[in-house]
Amino acid sequence: MEPKNLTEIIEFLLLGLSSEPQLQSLLFGLFLSMYLLTVLGNLLLILAISSDSHLHTPMYFFLSNLSLVDICLTSTTIPKMLHNIWTQSKTITYAGCISQMYFFLLFAALDDFLLTVMAYDRYVAICHPLHYTVIMNPQLCGQLMLVCWVVSELHSLLESFPVLQLSFCTNLEIPHFFCELNQMIQLACSDTLLNDIVMYLSAVLLGGGPLSGILYSYSKIISSILRISSAQGKSKAFSTCASHLLVVFLFYCTSIGVYLSSIGAHGSKSSAVASVMYTVVTPMLNPFIYSLRNKDIKRALGRLWARK
Repeated sequence: MEPKNLTEIIEFLLLGLSSEPQLQSLLFGLFLSMYLLTVLGNLLLILAISSDSHLHTPMYFFLSNLSLVDICLTSTTIPKMLHNIWTQSKTITYAGCISQMYFFLLFAALDDFLLTVMAYDRYVAICHPLHYTVIMNPQLCGQLMLVCWVVSELHSLLESFPVLQLSFCTNLEIPHFFCELNQMIQLACSDTLLNDIVMYLSAVLLGGGPLSGILYSYSKIISSILRISSAQGKSKAFSTCASHLLVVFLFYCTSIGVYLSSIGAHGSKSSAVASVMYTVVTPMLNPFIYSLRNKDIKRALGRLWARK
């Protein structure tokens, strides 16, 4: 079958999580609730941090940026999914599919880099407490955020541009609820060697690199905590890292699980269901994880509520 030129393709079909008509109302209500919880929870966290001068520190600066990125990440995929369920349509335009893929890659990479920067912040705070304010100065924090944005932008462009060169046959059905890169490559009729090389190199460099940085930071943190003599001091030091460790665990375990489930599973919806964990559930849980165990956040939220 002759492949068509990509510019001739009008739209793709997003098959979503289920084709059962009786489940569509349930899926719409569930994902609408999760999306609203994600947006409201993260917005509330951003407002609490920005309105309380006691929280104008590097740790909360990065946390507020993480909340903003989580809102953007879920907004890239879920509104279109809800729109398709509501209108009983599965279509997405070519431009919309490429844009969705680009922004998803951008914000997913930003999530990854921000978790790494936050691990470095905790490393400096625990291993070099006397020099913390000097090392983690506002200039460095701004530079770290800029680097995160620039590298994420370059990564997203590098992954998205080769997709523009692909040709597709008549099968334009994506067994997912958004335009996921791997699914797009599997639909192509033309040679995808370059796309595969770029995708796997990016997974190794941008997945393994930040994860190695996080593991190195926490190996130093654990070593420093073990040298603390008092049990109270150990508990206090560990409590400042517990929330971040839980978020890292959720992010990496779910994202690794998605790509393991998608290996050799073309046409299967297993990866789509697994993707819900790190595209929807993890961003929704992040504000709860950071606020429920953090007395400073609780106080800031209390003051914000009293002010309103």
